[in-house]
Amino acid sequence: MASETLPRTDGRSRTWRRFKKVAQRLVRRSYDFMGRQSLIGDQPIFDPSQFSYVPVLEDNWAVIRKELDAVLAEREKIPPFHVVSPDQYKISHGENWRTFALLGFGARVEHNCARCPETMRVLEAIPGLQSAFFSILAPGFHIREHRGVTKGIIRVHLGVKVPKAADQCYMRIDDQRFHWEEGKVVVFDDTFRHEVFNNTEEERVVLFLDVDRPMRWVGRTLHRGFVALIRRTAYYKDPMRNLAKWEERFRLES
Repeated sequence: MASETLPRTDGRSRTWRRFKKVAQRLVRRSYDFMGRQSLIGDQPIFDPSQFSYVPVLEDNWAVIRKELDAVLAEREKIPPFHVVSPDQYKISHGENWRTFALLGFGARVEHNCARCPETMRVLEAIPGLQSAFFSILAPGFHIREHRGVTKGIIRVHLGVKVPKAADQCYMRIDDQRFHWEEGKVVVFDDTFRHEVFNNTEEERVVLFLDVDRPMRWVGRTLHRGFVALIRRTAYYKDPMRNLAKWEERFRLES
């Protein structure tokens, strides 16, 4: 089932692709301004101690790992990233990068949330949480260099399942590099160019979160407008539609 590709939707039209390119250019031109609106600086990697929710995530990582293990027991039913979100086709290939989604721009994926109640309990303690999913990276896979679309969020990774050779599974972001540790959080700005290498024979899983960035009121206002706009486009609608289809397939097969 996981290798099956869902039909492309109207959002994949030529008009949408042209609009997306124009929108990306405009958004990236705003990076400097939005960076100046930041209350936590404008660097690739942040000190986790700045964020009150980091200890909550780290203190509960074993509970989250237990729910992840139950999810991974049916790994083949977890869709690849580009099947859920066709915009990711440049960096996600085959079945190498699977995503088990919980939240997308604030909208719950109800079936998946029901399978991870303790994880959701922990996530409820995070103010400004926009998106959440388990990011499952296959052995030997390389996620090509890319960058995020907005400085209005920061990206949070909790290491949940990390290869034993942890230093061989890492992210290069801007001119820095880090690897994950089980039970530890990394916070970074994904608008800096970054790529991921899993040069091991084991899969890597992180709890992948997008959280509103602490900003001055002008930045907050612009970010809220950006999120509202995104929720009206195929960038948001297509993944949510595809997730609903996968949920229905899983329900019928269970």
